[in-house]
Amino acid sequence: MKLLPVCNTWAAIAVGGIYLAGTATVAQAAEKKSYSRPPFAVFSSQMPDALLGNDKYEKPVWNLHDSLGLPKWLSAGLEQRTRYETLDNAFKANGKGGDQQIALQSDLWLQAGFDAFRLGAEFLDARALAADSGSSINNTHADQADFIQGYLAWAKQNIFYSGLGFELVAGRQTLNLGSRRLVARNAMRNTINTFTGVKLRLLDYNAWQFTGFVTMPVNRYPTAALDLLEETHEFDEEDTHTWFSGGFLELYNLLGNTSAEIYLYHLDEGDSIRNPTRNRRYFTPGARLFSKPAKSSFDFQLETIGQFGTVRATSGARDGLDQQHSAWYQHADVGYSFDLAWSPRLALEYDYASGDDNPNDNKEQRFDTLYGARRFEFGATGIYGAFARTNINSPGARITFSPRGDVQASVSHRLFWLASPTDSWAGTGLQDKTGRSGDSVGQQLELTARWDVNSSLNFETGWSHLFKGEFARTAPSAPRTPDTDYFYLQSLLRF
Repeated sequence: MKLLPVCNTWAAIAVGGIYLAGTATVAQAAEKKSYSRPPFAVFSSQMPDALLGNDKYEKPVWNLHDSLGLPKWLSAGLEQRTRYETLDNAFKANGKGGDQQIALQSDLWLQAGFDAFRLGAEFLDARALAADSGSSINNTHADQADFIQGYLAWAKQNIFYSGLGFELVAGRQTLNLGSRRLVARNAMRNTINTFTGVKLRLLDYNAWQFTGFVTMPVNRYPTAALDLLEETHEFDEEDTHTWFSGGFLELYNLLGNTSAEIYLYHLDEGDSIRNPTRNRRYFTPGARLFSKPAKSSFDFQLETIGQFGTVRATSGARDGLDQQHSAWYQHADVGYSFDLAWSPRLALEYDYASGDDNPNDNKEQRFDTLYGARRFEFGATGIYGAFARTNINSPGARITFSPRGDVQASVSHRLFWLASPTDSWAGTGLQDKTGRSGDSVGQQLELTARWDVNSSLNFETGWSHLFKGEFARTAPSAPRTPDTDYFYLQSLLRF
């Protein structure tokens, strides 16, 4: 494969600020720093929470704010991630050989605050180098030099002296809600979901938080593989024919350290000239009950999601038939954190996402994960991304541990069956409508490790092996190749 010339990458500006607490209690809570480790891939945005008043992650030891001597009301940051990934033995329909890619993601941002007001923007550059015409490149791999956020916000930690926090954000923005299974700001994926609209939060600091939003999803352009390979630049655009809205309620510490979430999302999708769709019109209600891990303790998580509405079989202009859509998803896990050297945690996991039982009955039962992330449950994405939250029946086990304070590692093993053997293996193009290829997709073994050199630099690596099952080997158009291996190595520099 040819290596494309390395281009200057630049990315994200986001603006937010300093927030004053209305009462002594809120002010003390805001001053109390409680840092947590970054997620197991890229560091998340460093923007402080306007209502909680503290940074979620530790300030980078090398940072632009101090280096440039910026005033307190203005901060600046830069993230640059470089990942090399390679895949041997294709598993998608008609696939041959392997693939490789150098995924570059650069994120430049600013943050300013004027009393309760914030004006923000974020600019991202994501590129896929070393890809060629034989690669399955798409706009989840590349989104060159574009705004992913641009908003005006207003927030008060003690609105009308009620003790409640209130925030209103209007404009282009990213969303991250609950378990992130349905709405997420992507971490490992090279591009990031973004929306344009209005979001509000109402927060009782001791009991609950409500988030409501009405948005238009932003479409990433270009979409054609040839344009992405040639690094043709087009600005992203809001899909003005599609609306995504919802309400999300979090309830803290109901029984001990057990918390709950209740939510309802609505997607109303329409066709536009540049973006033909399947006209998904879904209501997606769900609930999650969970406790957080703690040493010498069990923790658990249960999430149940339903989905109903209408959808069309294809995005073709001549397809005007609305099929009835009804689907569901179930997640369950239980873990135990040992009070031992290396701080091991063992977890047993289970995921079920319904598939379509009969491809000829004008009804669809395939669960749609909307704008969710999947890396934290189903393995690496990038050029791999073998599994998604659709038509799967998957138990698994995972152990995480820290040999040193600056090193994190994990080993996971999952088995995958199709929930419906007549439906497709999502994202691969493989389907046997007769069901004769069985439902066994295979098993996945994954090893990951990350070394945090300091709060500004880390290195991460991972390996996945897909042991192909009967369906992956015998379904129509399945590549007759051995088991699949995927490997990645990445660095992340954060200022």
